[in-house]
Amino acid sequence: MRLKPDPLRILVVDDHPIVRLGIRQMISTEPDLEICGEAESVEAALQLAGALKPDLALVDLSLAEGTALALIRELSERAPGVEVLVLSMHDETLYAERVLRAGARGYIMKQTAIDGLVGAIHQVASGGVYVSPRMTQSVLERLRDAATGPRGLLSNLTDRELEVFDLIGHGKSTAAIARELGVSVKTVETYRANIKTKLKLKSASDLLRLATSFTEGL
Repeated sequence: MRLKPDPLRILVVDDHPIVRLGIRQMISTEPDLEICGEAESVEAALQLAGALKPDLALVDLSLAEGTALALIRELSERAPGVEVLVLSMHDETLYAERVLRAGARGYIMKQTAIDGLVGAIHQVASGGVYVSPRMTQSVLERLRDAATGPRGLLSNLTDRELEVFDLIGHGKSTAAIARELGVSVKTVETYRANIKTKLKLKSASDLLRLATSFTEGL
């Protein structure tokens, strides 16, 4: 008899008890998700992340003590196995790219969380990046506007670079891409660097988000 996989363990970081309660109630209806801890400050979140080893941290952008951007950066360094999804009331057009650049894997506004939070959690947990279709389209339009030719900046990629770009969009890690293509990890890292340069992207998070968006046909 095959055992069910362990549920995804989530650390909730929000300084409003009523918000944490609402999230807890929402998650309680999902058999493959569980809340393993709650924190209301950056320091408490870092301590719990180290002690509890959650799979994902659901972080509010506005915290009473410390900033969410600082927390995201600290988690990336001190708990690299913890994915971060930001849940915020702030306009995504102002903050989504900032938190992704800091190391988060998704941004969802509280206004849409009732219908979209569980899906966003699953997308981030499975290796993808989550932003709203509106935000994704905004990024793609800026990229295409800066390009020449109908295919935009993607037309500047070599065949192998485009292949790597597609694999990144399917959530493949650098090591997995290297195995699939039969090349070294260092070679894939070179491809990734070239792709970022050609697409005028600043970070690995930007590359992952854009690749995921094109793979999904957004």
